[in-house]
Amino acid sequence: MNWSLHPKLSELTTQVGDLALSRVLLENDSNYPWLILVPRMPGVSEIIDLDPNEQVQLLGEIDAASRALKAVATFDKLNVAALGNMVKQLHVHVIGRSTTDATWPKPVWGLAPPVHYEPAAREKLLTALRRELKM
Repeated sequence: MNWSLHPKLSELTTQVGDLALSRVLLENDSNYPWLILVPRMPGVSEIIDLDPNEQVQLLGEIDAASRALKAVATFDKLNVAALGNMVKQLHVHVIGRSTTDATWPKPVWGLAPPVHYEPAAREKLLTALRRELKM
């Protein structure tokens, strides 16, 4: 079985690049600095579906993505979650939250309409993230 990105994740994001295990995506919502990591493993829906070495690799990549986001964006709190209620494919959200953001202190899902990045701002952010992640 070949790996492919779930169409919903593809529709809502822009690819930042690939780490050893995961594809890194930028959520197309400038309300929040928001990355998504998707392990490039077919048929995986839970972290426990990964073998122990892959779990460690994923944790390291979450760390790298979190640090990269913190280096290029300003926020008060970093949220990390693997929910999968809408998309079963394993993916991990890394979201910078600010006390002044569109939905603080509530969840980011479904409360405020997404605000798409202006193309130049998105490219600037992607370049900075790729630099931080050494892509």
